[in-house]
Amino acid sequence: MPRYDSFLLVSFGGPEGRDDVIPFLENVTRGRGVPRERLEQVAEHYYRFNGVSPINQQCRDLLAAVEKEFAANGVDLPVYWGNRNWDPMLTDTVAAMAADGRQHAIAFVTSAYSCYSSCRQYLEDIDRARAAVPGAPRIDKLRQFFNHPGFIEPFADAARSAAESLPLPVQGSYDLVFTAHSIPDAMAGASGPDGGAYSSQLAEASRLVAGRLGRGDSWRLVYQSRSGPPSVPWLGPDIGDCITELAESGSSAVVVVPIGFVSDHMEVVFDLDVEAAEQAERLGLPLARAATPSTDTRFVAMITELVAERQDGLPPRVLGDQGPALGMCSPGCCGAGSARPRVPA
Repeated sequence: MPRYDSFLLVSFGGPEGRDDVIPFLENVTRGRGVPRERLEQVAEHYYRFNGVSPINQQCRDLLAAVEKEFAANGVDLPVYWGNRNWDPMLTDTVAAMAADGRQHAIAFVTSAYSCYSSCRQYLEDIDRARAAVPGAPRIDKLRQFFNHPGFIEPFADAARSAAESLPLPVQGSYDLVFTAHSIPDAMAGASGPDGGAYSSQLAEASRLVAGRLGRGDSWRLVYQSRSGPPSVPWLGPDIGDCITELAESGSSAVVVVPIGFVSDHMEVVFDLDVEAAEQAERLGLPLARAATPSTDTRFVAMITELVAERQDGLPPRVLGDQGPALGMCSPGCCGAGSARPRVPA
């Protein structure tokens, strides 16, 4: 088994003040020809929160929790953190690792699923950062973890808590809706080694959480945060359409589980906590949103397990029927397809 000398947390990044927002969005969309007007529209989502995305603080909290978990379990790996789109930038972090003499790192990416933007693009980010740094360490990425108990169990408990926050008369009669970031149909079709992995993995994670709530097949998987042109097909149905349909069909309440996210991105705090919540309120439909795993102790312990799988040959723990994801991605895995997201929601 490989021996690692460092741990690298890799994430998307987000602005931490109003002056950061447009430069951050320019980083995200560089080379894609996104009009300035569109960037300014999206920027308003961030300005509502004074320009601060929650994701960077979530990464700081997660890194601190991982460091403590490593120490408690005798994992002697110094921890680093680098982002795709905002400080700390991945290339700067890799340079710091090289300066510290690190030679072989294991990387945890804050996405549980297989597709170009959530897996392959991060591998490209790592390769690009290493190419820019003389003496850069080798960096291996940990597997996807959509069906690991440390991901599923926190979501199940969070969904249960969300249901208990609903008005008492409807706590036992809510509709259960799982949501994830939409991507172009072409990208979804190219995801994973054989295609279709993104939707399949999301459905499996949703099924596993629903089963722990005793819901069987009584749940829906929908998508959110579409950002491409109308001419390009994206995964659906959209959560807004789902909320309208539920209200019109006489639903008593809805619990929304952001199964596609490991922490509160802007797509969670704006698209769900603002837009979806306001829509449900207008329609008179009680809505509760489940928390993301974030720094749940089981989620943090999962990261230690994933490292031990790779470094020490620990048997992988998974739930359901799909088995563990590949530890190493093949060159043709998770292609971009014919379309890529243009701008974050």
